[in-house]
Parts: sequence; C-alpha cells; structure tokens
Amino acid sequence: MRPLGIEGAWVVETEAFADDRGTFQELFSVRSLSPALGHRPGAAQVNRSVSRRGVVRGVHFAEVPPGQAKYVTCLAGAVLDVVVDIRTGSPTYRKWEAVRLDDPRRSVYVAAGLGHAFMALTDDATVVYVTSEEYAPGREHAVHPLDPSLGIAWPAGVEPVLSAKDAAAPTLDELERRGVLPSYAACAAFHQGLRDGSRS
Repeated sequence: MRPLGIEGAWVVETEAFADDRGTFQELFSVRSLSPALGHRPGAAQVNRSVSRRGVVRGVHFAEVPPGQAKYVTCLAGAVLDVVVDIRTGSPTYRKWEAVRLDDPRRSVYVAAGLGHAFMALTDDATVVYVTSEEYAPGREHAVHPLDPSLGIAWPAGVEPVLSAKDAAAPTLDELERRGVLPSYAACAAFHQGLRDGSRS
C-alpha cells in the first residue's frame, strides 16, 4: 500500500497469478489492509457501476460517524479516480489527488470523511467498490465536481457528463457555510475509535 498525500487515502497494488487456465487475483483483503489502516476495514456493500466515456460520478461523501470508506477498483476500461479532502480543519483541506485506474491490480482506498469521485475515460468503464457502510440516503452528500474553488483537473478533451443530482450539487464553500462538511477532528476521533476497537 502506498499512501497518497491526503491522510486516509491509499493506492493498493495487488498481484495477479497466471497459468494456462487464466489468472487469479485477490481483489480485496481485510488481512492485507488492516496493518496499514490500524483497524479491520468493514465491508458492508459491494457496488458496480458501468459508465460511458466522460461520465463523472461524485464528489460524494457521507456524514461521519459512521461515514463510508471505499475500496475502488476498475475492472474494465479506465477511470480517473479522485480523492478530495473535504474535512474542515485538515492540513490538506481542499486538496485533491487523482489516480488513473486502468488495471484491476491497482485500487484506491478512501477513508470515511473524504470526498470521492471518478471520471470514465473509456466507454464501458466498469468500477467495483467495496464500502464500509451500506448506502444511506439521509447521510449522503455531494460537492459539485466542477466547483472552480476545488479546481479538479479533469482530463482535457473529455466532456463531463453529470447526473442531475451531481449537476445540482452545491459548492464546497456552500457546504462549509451550511456546516455539512465533516471536521478533521471528528474524523480523527472516529478512526481512533476504530483502531482502539471501540467500533467494530
């Protein structure tokens, strides 16, 4: 696992084993993730999305606690996966990092409290993500992915395609004014609770 420049975000490299029958790969492993995270990651739901070129999904986040950590893998095609630090008070607040996912041997882990988005770079880009909590509409929020104050550098020459919900999402400034964003202190306390075993 390789940490990104945003605390709680990691690139995970796994190995595919090949023989004359084909290949085998362990996509998600609690045993492998636990030492780096300092706690046993939850796996409550597995989602699959298939997107045409240009589709942007996100920037999405869930209220903390319990938030929703994500383990993201692109099984076919390619996406630009983006992690955004939306935690007020964080040393890297408003910073974003992008990772191209075009090989199932590379995944991104996004801790609860961070924002997450991706853009499909190819047609039929197929993404699978394991989440630590089930989808709960009342706790879910979105930041507009084209918010100029974030300045995410989406690939040039690819027209972003947004859902109606994401197109209507507020800016980060607006969410901050409303008090909707998670705080760095609350996220740190939540993750310390996971490491201490006070949460399963």
